[in-house]
Amino acid sequence: MTTTTSPARHRTLGDHTWQDQAVCTPTEYHPVDPEAFFPGPEDADKIATAKALCAQCPVARACLDAALETGDTHGIRGGLTEEEREPLHAKINDRLDHSRVNAVLAGRDVHLTKAERRATVLAGYRQGVPVERLAWLLKITPEHALKLYRETRRAIRHRQIAEEATRAAAADRSSTGTDQLTRDDFGPAA
Repeated sequence: MTTTTSPARHRTLGDHTWQDQAVCTPTEYHPVDPEAFFPGPEDADKIATAKALCAQCPVARACLDAALETGDTHGIRGGLTEEEREPLHAKINDRLDHSRVNAVLAGRDVHLTKAERRATVLAGYRQGVPVERLAWLLKITPEHALKLYRETRRAIRHRQIAEEATRAAAADRSSTGTDQLTRDDFGPAA
């Protein structure tokens, strides 16, 4: 049995075409009351109805992403109520979806969180993406892109130095035959 996974389709900057496919968009043949997506906190029936429609929606993920990325805290979006989205809003800048990073590196204008922007810089550095290309991908100046690459290079080097020091200390402890310090290691003042 062969299973294929279709590539992730992320909402690009300024793209609102996904709304045309939304189940909540009223049409002549599919009348939907938009107010159903703005129920009161105690209106369990309206909430259940709206969530049932969202569960059938082919663009629910794009809807949720748009709500989180724009800070929209009103109504039911992407199948979640305002209260259910609240913790996601608080953590949106920490979201790290590598498919979004890969989409940007491939040249797509995808919304990125702060964590995804950092990952894009690191991936670009490791893949040898030119400074000018990184600047274009992230919509920043080449000078800023160069600064980000320098910071990345420095962080990688510091991590390597720390790992080497840790390995050297472990090797030193194993060569002396002891992994724990004793009272004698501190001299007569201990």
